[in-house]
Amino acid sequence: MQLIKRIAYCRAGLIGNPSDGYSGKTIALTMKDFHAEAELFPSAQMEIQTPPDDSNSFSSLNEMIDHINLDGYYGGDRLIKATIKTLVEYCHEYQSIDDSLFRQPFTIRYSTNIPRGVGLAGSSAIVVATLRCLMDHLQIDIPSPIQAALARYVENDELGIACGFQDRVAQVYEGLVGMNFQAMPWEDGQQCGHYEYIDSSRLPPIYLVYNRRASKSSGKVHGRLRNEINDDPRLQGTMDQIANLVPPAREAIESGDTEQLHSLMNRNFDLRAELYGIRSSDMAMVKTAREVGASAKFAGSGGAIVGTFQDDAMFQALCEAMHRQNAAWTVVRPTIAHPSSP
Repeated sequence: MQLIKRIAYCRAGLIGNPSDGYSGKTIALTMKDFHAEAELFPSAQMEIQTPPDDSNSFSSLNEMIDHINLDGYYGGDRLIKATIKTLVEYCHEYQSIDDSLFRQPFTIRYSTNIPRGVGLAGSSAIVVATLRCLMDHLQIDIPSPIQAALARYVENDELGIACGFQDRVAQVYEGLVGMNFQAMPWEDGQQCGHYEYIDSSRLPPIYLVYNRRASKSSGKVHGRLRNEINDDPRLQGTMDQIANLVPPAREAIESGDTEQLHSLMNRNFDLRAELYGIRSSDMAMVKTAREVGASAKFAGSGGAIVGTFQDDAMFQALCEAMHRQNAAWTVVRPTIAHPSSP
C-alpha cells in the first residue's frame, strides 16, 4: 500500500441555506482557496495523527483559553474516528471487500487551512477528505449521493452534531451545485436528494469575507433552531420562503441576471435574520458589504459572508471598507473548485 492523499475544499452556501436541513433547496459552491487534506499510509498499528492546532500542550493558561476561544474544544480526531467507523459499518452491509484489507493497519493524518468556526464547512471537509482516502484504501467506489449522505451521517448521527446535507453534497460533487431535498429516497440505507451541476461560468464575480477572530460551532446554531422550529410553525414558513428563493436564483444565474441574483441573496440573509438573532459583528459585516453596493449573505452558519459585486472598483472599495471596520475581516476573491481540480 502506498501513500494515499486526498483533499476536500471549503464551501459557501450561495442561496437557500439553512433550508437544506428542512426539506428545502440550496445552491452552493466549493472554493480552491481553502481545503482540508487527509493522508493515509501503512504502519505497524492503527494511528490517527493530529496537527499542531489540535495539540493539548500549551505554554500558558492564557494560550489555552485563546486556543479554546478560537478553535473550540474538539479537534479533528473524533471526525476521523467516526468516519472510519461509519464507512466500515457501511461496507460490511453494502460492499463486498477482501477481508484482509480490514486487517491492514495504517496511519491517517489530516491538515486544514480552512478558517475554523466561520461557517465554511471545515469539519465536513475533514470528513470528506478522510472518506476519500478510506475508499481508495479499501478499493471501493461509492456513488456520490451516498458519499455525501455518509459524510452527513458521521456528524449528524454518529457524533450528534446537528447539520444539514448541503456542505457534504457540495464537497463531494465540487463546483457549483444545485440541491433539492424535498424528495429524498433511500439508497443503501442512506437518504439522498436530487443534485445537479450548474454552469459556474454564468456567475457574476463572487467575494468572500470571513472574520479571523470569530469561532462558533454550527451544530449549536442548527441544533437550537431544530428544537425551536418544532414549536413554532412560523419558523418553518420562513424556511420555506428561503427554499423558494432557489429556483429564481438558478434562473438568474443561467440567464446572467446579476441584479436579480443580487436581490435574492440579500433577501436570503434578511429572511435568515428572522429565524434567530445575528451577532452584531456579523450584522456589521453584511451592512458594510451592502453599503458599497455588493450583495451579502452568510456563507454558512455565521462568521463569513458571501456575495456578488459588479467590477474591480467595487471589489477594491469592499476590501477597503472591510479593513476600516475590522482588521480581522479578511476579503477573498475565491476561485471555484471544479470537479477533479488538482
